[in-house]
Amino acid sequence: MSHIYRNNLPLRLKASREGVALVQETTPKIIKESNDCSDSFSEMRNRFLSFKKHKYLENLECYQELAKAQAPKFLVISCADSRVCPSYILGFQPGEAFIVRNIANLVPPFENGPCETNAALQFSVRDLQVENILVTGHSCCGGIRALMGMKDEEKSSSFVKNWVKVGKAAKSIVKATASNLSFDQQCKHCEKESINNSLLNLLTYPWVEERVAKGLLSLHGGYYDFVDCTYEKWTLDYQKNSQNKEKSGYAIKNREFWS
Repeated sequence: MSHIYRNNLPLRLKASREGVALVQETTPKIIKESNDCSDSFSEMRNRFLSFKKHKYLENLECYQELAKAQAPKFLVISCADSRVCPSYILGFQPGEAFIVRNIANLVPPFENGPCETNAALQFSVRDLQVENILVTGHSCCGGIRALMGMKDEEKSSSFVKNWVKVGKAAKSIVKATASNLSFDQQCKHCEKESINNSLLNLLTYPWVEERVAKGLLSLHGGYYDFVDCTYEKWTLDYQKNSQNKEKSGYAIKNREFWS
């Protein structure tokens, strides 16, 4: 690593009577890697080389085609939780799904303004023209637990709390219909309710609603319970009323339980 520092000496801040100035270090610094870090990347290297040998090179023509362009049929909006990688669980292969991961797999409504999630939503729907959007949640979700534990109208400097407030409509429904249940049970209900809330939020984006109404795009919900390894899947049935948007209808169809 030392040759990198010889050719590109790092800059540091130096305080002086004249103020703060950028100066070059005259002595290269060698950063020691801990054994844990080294071991982790050694294992990662082995996995990458195994992937290259057994998947990439054995399917070289497929990967060369993917290098030219992508045409996924799915946009998957999943939680960032390390236990619920959608490609690993649902078997998506390279090129099959455009995947967005955030805390608690939430979709903010259109009026909330730009963020990373709806930027990816716009690109996948308008440019890639995906045919399906799958919002997939999971059991024991820390983001949903944070949402359910927040006080109404709580103000916080926490990035997490300010993000999960996107799901406050789902929380309100659960508090109104399941107030007799334990907090853990309420969280489990909200994990699913927030998925439906995100599906409805998707319809606040004009270019999503337009494609759904034309039958060019389908919206789906999914729920992975990693405690007993089951998966529940359903589809949002949207009937647009062009005369009165308030009378447009929503229902759930094609509910399946995989176990």
